[in-house]
Amino acid sequence: MRVSIEVNGKTVAQEVPDRTLLVHYLRDTAGLTGTNIGCDTTSCGACTVLLDGESVKSCTVLAAQADGHEVTTVEGLASGSGTEGLHPVQRAFREQHGLQCGFCTPGMMMATVSLLKENPKPTRDEARAALEGNLCRCTGYHNIVSAVIDASGQEVAQ
Repeated sequence: MRVSIEVNGKTVAQEVPDRTLLVHYLRDTAGLTGTNIGCDTTSCGACTVLLDGESVKSCTVLAAQADGHEVTTVEGLASGSGTEGLHPVQRAFREQHGLQCGFCTPGMMMATVSLLKENPKPTRDEARAALEGNLCRCTGYHNIVSAVIDASGQEVAQ
């Protein structure tokens, strides 16, 4: 099956097997390895991307379902190189130390972008609830939630 997806503003078209998952299409066909494969069962959120602006776990979406649609990955957030080009969510995760090993970070960032689109000024509890489908084994979520609050333009309580 031929699949054509606009990924981070560029069209990626390729013949792929019918059962190809979007996460594998992004990593193997588009060469974008920022989208991580953690569990393949929708449990961890490491593969979260935006599909037509909505947060989805790409291990649950077939590439064929995304055919003709827009996908944004963590690589598509930055507008340039260096720290000046970072997306506000990327900057906030960096400044608030919202990562340790970094494996969950791309999925957490994409879920945060989606949350802030729907709720531009979430409380800490709302941020926690919105990220509950994304697992982190390192941070205990405190700094991740602080990064969400920072990215929203709110003051981060110390």
